Amino acid sequence: MNDKVSIDQLYPAIGYLKTPIGWMEIQGSATGITRVRKVEMRGEESEELPVHVEACKQQLGEYFRRERSDFDLPLDFGEATDFHQNVWHELLAIPYGHTTNYSSIAEKLGDANKVRAVGQANRHNPIAIIVPCHRVVAKNGDLHGYFYGLAVKRKLLEIENPMSFAEQGSLF
Repeated sequence: MNDKVSIDQLYPAIGYLKTPIGWMEIQGSATGITRVRKVEMRGEESEELPVHVEACKQQLGEYFRRERSDFDLPLDFGEATDFHQNVWHELLAIPYGHTTNYSSIAEKLGDANKVRAVGQANRHNPIAIIVPCHRVVAKNGDLHGYFYGLAVKRKLLEIENPMSFAEQGSLF
């Protein structure tokens, strides 16, 4: 009988972090972070977490404490389409504290008519916050479409830029 654990049995590795927006579940593969998502409650954490999952927990904690504006983590987009990956790479280029719109991303990808496809790629982003789909707003500047709701989107934007996105009266 072989007592060795195969690498496939270690992944996905799952860790949890309590944040101001609720519990975040962090999943990792052997090569990087595969998923960061908001969950209702903490689940069972993997016994052993790879370095990049532990680093993700630490970096997200720093982000929520306003101590970190950039993430330095290996990401694993797995089997995602090339188009989705291209959109997600554009999201990674949006600076902390700034926003862009769906049209701008479509134009950067070479087809201004793919605005809805960009929106769908945002909706299917598996690595919330790290791949900052919350930084994408409507062309007129309104908050629009976030998987976890506009209140969570506003909270994330407020963390990054409180002067522009704080709820009225919250700064005083």
